[in-house]
Amino acid sequence: MDLLSSALPAFFQVRILPPGDGPLYEVTLRWIHFLAGITWIGLLYFFNLVNVPFQKELEPAYKGKVNLALMPRALWWFRWGAMMTVLAGFMYWMIIVAADARNAAVHGLSASSMNSVLNFLGIWIGAWVLEMLLVTHGKGALNKGWILAVFVGALMFGASTIYLKLNAHGWESSRMLSIGVGGGLGFIMLFNVWGIIWRNQKKIIAWTRANVTDGTPVPEQSAKLARQAFLASRTNTWLSIPMLFFMASASHYTFLVQ
Repeated sequence: MDLLSSALPAFFQVRILPPGDGPLYEVTLRWIHFLAGITWIGLLYFFNLVNVPFQKELEPAYKGKVNLALMPRALWWFRWGAMMTVLAGFMYWMIIVAADARNAAVHGLSASSMNSVLNFLGIWIGAWVLEMLLVTHGKGALNKGWILAVFVGALMFGASTIYLKLNAHGWESSRMLSIGVGGGLGFIMLFNVWGIIWRNQKKIIAWTRANVTDGTPVPEQSAKLARQAFLASRTNTWLSIPMLFFMASASHYTFLVQ
């Protein structure tokens, strides 16, 4: 009781000072990034861990009505959560890149934050194009999840290695490099959401609505698009594991030292 009576006055005497304009901007970006990221990844895990097995158990007579009520709402939060996560995170990462470049200039090192941002975009957008081709045009063995995972894993490892090689000038911080890899995987996941999952799902939803409303037959193409969306979603689930590791390592585990 004596400890509590002495601790409470000390607690309420703590001064809380609002951050200045610069820190407030950075804190706001990080808060948006975290909140949107929880929404996005939470729904990603829901789709893969809960909804996939649930769809297999759902009776065909009810599947159309259930999905028309569930999927448009869930996919709205899913895709916009992904967009806000990546946009806020990318803006925050560019602040880190600029700060590293300024610190390098103070110590007489030549540094280009613009080159770092451009090679990040080039590497990860290029990696997604290749991954997208594997998911949407893969036939035979590539249509099997574990074989596709091997190819995508090798592609992501190669892209990460190239990114680190191109940003090994000595001035880049472990924080910048770690987010550069984790954020790159996040870029891949975002493009999968908008370029494959949502693009295919909105067609499937429209066909399902027409079938439920007036009995219009669902095109045979629906099964192929659903498979592509599933593979892209399952790819995102596996990529989220190293992505979250690298993002957390940026602040809590310094290991990409030069």
